[in-house]
Amino acid sequence: MSGWLSTHVLDTTRGRPAQGLLIELFRLDGGRRPLHSARTNADGRTDMAILPAGEFHTGIYELVFHAGPWFEHAGYMAEMRDFLDEIPIRFRVTDASAHYHVPLLLSPHGYSTYRGS
Repeated sequence: MSGWLSTHVLDTTRGRPAQGLLIELFRLDGGRRPLHSARTNADGRTDMAILPAGEFHTGIYELVFHAGPWFEHAGYMAEMRDFLDEIPIRFRVTDASAHYHVPLLLSPHGYSTYRGS
């Protein structure tokens, strides 16, 4: 069985999913190669796995969350949206049969992530 990669984004300031945020995925082994991009849905998730089974391999990846434009679109005041822009999260896949879930907990002044299930 092949694993897959999923993600979601939560706006921790407003306590709700971050709908419409652009996410890009890159593979970093042997250069920086774009793989997929998607926008989050009303639940803060991508409609499909950002890296589905069959395309999921061991290696180094980077998710780039485009927070700056999203903060502006979401109506945050300038003084609250001008700190974060692109948020790269670089991680290593060591088990290509596993599900890797890499969410982003987002606020205008900081963020956190973890490997979920």
